[in-house]
Amino acid sequence: MLRIRYEVPGGPEVLFAEDVAVPVPGPGEVLVAVEAVGVTLPVVRKVREGGEAIPLGGEVAGTVAALGEGVAGLAVGDRVTGLCFGHGYAEYALLAAPFVSPVPEGAGAVEAVALVRSGLVARGAVAAGRIRPGESVLVTAAASGVGSLAVQLARAEGAGRVVAAVSSRDKADFVRGLGADEVVVYAETEGWGAPYDVVLDGVGGELLGPAVRALATGGRLVAYSSGGGTVEAYELLVRGASVIGFQIRAVAQGRPEEYEAWRRGLWEAYAAGTLRPAVHGEIPLAEAARAHRLVEERRNLGKVVLVV
Repeated sequence: MLRIRYEVPGGPEVLFAEDVAVPVPGPGEVLVAVEAVGVTLPVVRKVREGGEAIPLGGEVAGTVAALGEGVAGLAVGDRVTGLCFGHGYAEYALLAAPFVSPVPEGAGAVEAVALVRSGLVARGAVAAGRIRPGESVLVTAAASGVGSLAVQLARAEGAGRVVAAVSSRDKADFVRGLGADEVVVYAETEGWGAPYDVVLDGVGGELLGPAVRALATGGRLVAYSSGGGTVEAYELLVRGASVIGFQIRAVAQGRPEEYEAWRRGLWEAYAAGTLRPAVHGEIPLAEAARAHRLVEERRNLGKVVLVV
């Protein structure tokens, strides 16, 4: 089977394809014949900035090809999606059974990849922000796979003002189409239209400081990015504000019932037409480097998906 990996950190050019044997599922594992793989900024960053090479994982969707010992509730041939913490950039991937869920009738693999993992992160970030009706919300990386869903979910929570923060003006029409009331560009908009009751930050790094300074008195910033960054305690003190960290893996492992409820809610909203995942494009698995370059350069509008 075809698999994409890398051996040394670097840009998209370090990725290469290889032919390897199809893996065999062990106890509690599900072998999925992959149809679609979501490309995420955290994985792109790890390839460039990480130490030792890691398997390229993330969200995948496809069909159950084989089941390991002890797996219940699934059958060969089921259409599924889930999180892969091993080699996900491949024609076949092994997933731990608790991280696998069914894809409803009428939804394709690409839609599943664009909706579930990104939607779970967005859903969790919105929940962590405790948005109250009428509050103002700023969403950074609003044109990303997660950000585009966070804009919609913040509106659904009753936010009175939803502002999308993006890296360039050419993304403005896209995020307005998702329901954003206003658009700010990081480098062009002084103060980012502050203050905000809630900031959902998917960027981190050097933008974390301005995101904190955009908070209103008593505001909450939810940091769900892999970009890190430093928060000055004084900035929180003078605002009576707080910063909340969020990671979907922690919820999946520590609060599986809540994780499952969120997943069901995403599919229900999708079926009702109130939540729509945005897909920038479908790129062949063998061209993973091109997909990474798109995400790294922040040129994507919505989710970038690799297809087998």
